[in-house]
Amino acid sequence: MTPTRVLIMGAAGRDFHNFNVCFRHAPDVEVVAFTATQIPNIEGRVYPPALAGPRYPHGIPIYEERELSRLIRELRVGQVIFAYSDVPHEYVMHKASQALAAGADFRLIGPAATQLKSSKPVVSIGAGRTGSGKSQTTRHVCDILQRLGKRVVAVRHPMPYGDLVRQTAQRFATHADLDAQECTIEEREEYEPHLDRGVIVYAGVDYEIILRQAEQEADVVVWDGGNNDFPFFASDLHIVVVDPHRPGHELTYHPGETNLRMADVVVINKVDTANYADVLGVRANIQSVNPRAVVIEAASPLFVDDPQAIQGRRVLVIEDGPTLTHGEMAYGAGVVAAQRFGAAELIDPRPFAVGSIRQTFEKYPRTGRLLPAMGYGARQIADLQETIRRSDAELIIVATPIDLRRLVEVAQPMQRVRYELQVIGRPTLEDVLRSRFGRAN
Repeated sequence: MTPTRVLIMGAAGRDFHNFNVCFRHAPDVEVVAFTATQIPNIEGRVYPPALAGPRYPHGIPIYEERELSRLIRELRVGQVIFAYSDVPHEYVMHKASQALAAGADFRLIGPAATQLKSSKPVVSIGAGRTGSGKSQTTRHVCDILQRLGKRVVAVRHPMPYGDLVRQTAQRFATHADLDAQECTIEEREEYEPHLDRGVIVYAGVDYEIILRQAEQEADVVVWDGGNNDFPFFASDLHIVVVDPHRPGHELTYHPGETNLRMADVVVINKVDTANYADVLGVRANIQSVNPRAVVIEAASPLFVDDPQAIQGRRVLVIEDGPTLTHGEMAYGAGVVAAQRFGAAELIDPRPFAVGSIRQTFEKYPRTGRLLPAMGYGARQIADLQETIRRSDAELIIVATPIDLRRLVEVAQPMQRVRYELQVIGRPTLEDVLRSRFGRAN
């Protein structure tokens, strides 16, 4: 039988995982290409032979997604696999229509075929949209499990933007590990808060290897999701965070709706700053598709080192990059802090943007008067630093989970904005976790 020629559409994450789990050793399939989007500078690479396996001695090329129709025709692709996240349902069907018109079948691969089974209990955290509050929820869950006397290891959704072979299975226990593995800003934002709490982090490319290593030093494995993707591991407890600042998105974005329908627990975050009618609307949407889920309300209060330093200043606000770009959030904790503590003006960074930062604004024009903390590599970090330097701001407000001063050198003073999950009312996440995993040892 002639193998089906497959192309996998991705963004250096779910696409590689689906290949590893479903196609790497499948004799009836030949994966002829990946396409890439969302993340800068990941196209033009090759998924290496060391990861692709003996059936792919030359590896698998990665192209820009905009070449999809041409690739289907020229590579004689019979099946297109859609394998990335945080896009509207309508967007997915436009891609399906493009693939069908070019002559290929179009396929989504679900949890049953892609989730790995662990020998240890797994708690997973996902979301309806990027920027809903997964990170602070994951930190909160890890804190509770540690109080229960559990050894916790966090496994993060992939962000392999460098040498893929070197990043096959990564273990982070200290800040020195982040430096040694040349982590990007996006990676540091997810890993540093865990390390500061004494939680070991695993990530990489091959999640079978990663899971088996993590199991060796964990009583509970915590899946720390990316974007609004569903977990790579089968979960004993699946927690999904939704955002009432974007009501309705929990039902209209892929694969966030999948997450919502799978959830054991749904956290409605940011209820302290959202319109109450939107909170009720989100709660009604949860009830309509997953009435069995436990629903918990929470806030994400912010903390600033010196609020007085903001008052009366002309400030440049830096927010989490993916939340502003494909997460489509118009503002975040940095803007809230600037307004709450009396900043005189929000500086528009666009006139000062250089290089890849300028290109980010061109690609995501709705970002507005905020600077996304884009840092997918050394060149982009340098562009971010130069953009900050060129601005005429008196103060920089940094609302990312890391201390940006470790990576960029600028003359302007910085104020960090931090935010943590605060559960409101009952039940709480601690109630749920205690009922599942018992009291402290």
